[in-house]
Amino acid sequence: MIQAKNVHIIGIGGIGTSAVAKWWKEQGATVTGSDVHKNELVLELEKIGIDVRLGHFAENVPVDCDLIIHSRAVAATNVERQVASERSITDISYPRFLGLLAKNYKTIAIAGTNGKSTTTAMIASVLIEAEYDPIVILGTQLANWDLKNARIGNGDWFVTEACEHMASFLEIRPDYGVITNIEEDHLDFYNDLNQIRETFQLWVDQMKKGSTVFINSHDPESKSIRALDKKSFDFKNRKTEEGKQTFNVDDVQFCLQIPGEFNAMNAAAAVAVCRVVGIKDEVIKKALCEFKGTWRRFEHVGVWKDADVYSDYAHHPTAITGSIKAFKEFFPNRRLVVVFEPHQHSRTHELFDEFVESFDEADVLILSEVYEVVGRTEEKFETSKDMAEKIKDRKKNNEVLYAENLKKAESHLRDVVKPGDIIVCMGAGDIDSLARKIAK
Repeated sequence: MIQAKNVHIIGIGGIGTSAVAKWWKEQGATVTGSDVHKNELVLELEKIGIDVRLGHFAENVPVDCDLIIHSRAVAATNVERQVASERSITDISYPRFLGLLAKNYKTIAIAGTNGKSTTTAMIASVLIEAEYDPIVILGTQLANWDLKNARIGNGDWFVTEACEHMASFLEIRPDYGVITNIEEDHLDFYNDLNQIRETFQLWVDQMKKGSTVFINSHDPESKSIRALDKKSFDFKNRKTEEGKQTFNVDDVQFCLQIPGEFNAMNAAAAVAVCRVVGIKDEVIKKALCEFKGTWRRFEHVGVWKDADVYSDYAHHPTAITGSIKAFKEFFPNRRLVVVFEPHQHSRTHELFDEFVESFDEADVLILSEVYEVVGRTEEKFETSKDMAEKIKDRKKNNEVLYAENLKKAESHLRDVVKPGDIIVCMGAGDIDSLARKIAK
């Protein structure tokens, strides 16, 4: 494993990079970082003594820095990465660091278009219950973990997400790989679904010798993946009631406190993996039944105007459809008000028709304008206003409103929300801030 005493992280406010910052601090390193915004993750890092600078400047890199880790969103032309080059400081990407860490442990890596974070958190929770004491790097947060998005165990196991964006997961060679599903996404990087599938196949092909791959039996693209040791995961007999769902895996019943058929499938993946690594069903059942979900995944953040407010990370059409269905399933007699902020112009354009069809079960829909990712220059195509008009044409919702920004979206909410409603602020951008603002 790479050694360092003074680590500087560029783009430290990301969910993954902030977790890595915590890992290095736990190793005894002095950790600094920089980012363009001060978000909740940055505030958490500052509370534990990590110096974070706003903006990217050469002077942010400490004189005694011996390792730089950068987010994949940070270009080689970044001034701090230029300092690394000039001073011959080792400079690696966040995925590259995960790959280096994976070499030293029995590694479980979870990939796929949807469900990576929740499946990772479920598997990690089972391993913890089984006293495997894993290291975990999460792309989300768990409220009952001290470090929220990281866990620094002393065991032989490492659990992490393996993100397909920019083919980042090719840096990670696990012992056990999970593919939740394969769909069109990140089309600012990939040409089409064929290239995405081929890249997943490449990931599988270069895994550690003797590795096992776990495949969603309902997903045709995943099923096409070739592997020497390939196992499928699935569930049956799913039943739901408000606040709980049960399902069977191989005639053994499991329960979850979180809703959604997709979460039953995520849990089925966790069951399959944890059985193979030697954990008994009773331990798996206990961990999954006590699992309360993750940050921004069906997360209840408070009450506003006598309506329950949730934050949900769904930003791909399939995930949106699944989340809305899950909310309606758990709360069948309550009105569902969804505020959605599309994430990235390229994704919105390439999947525009699918987005239009994904909100049919929402009673009221408010569409905020497309979230533009800092540091990415994208060609602009359809707007949220265009999407709202197409959705109105379907005549599936009681009301569809357009908001040019989150302030206007909040104004719309004040006009339409009624006591007893379920409000879901949905998307991968800063829509979460609206949920937390009104819930306060």
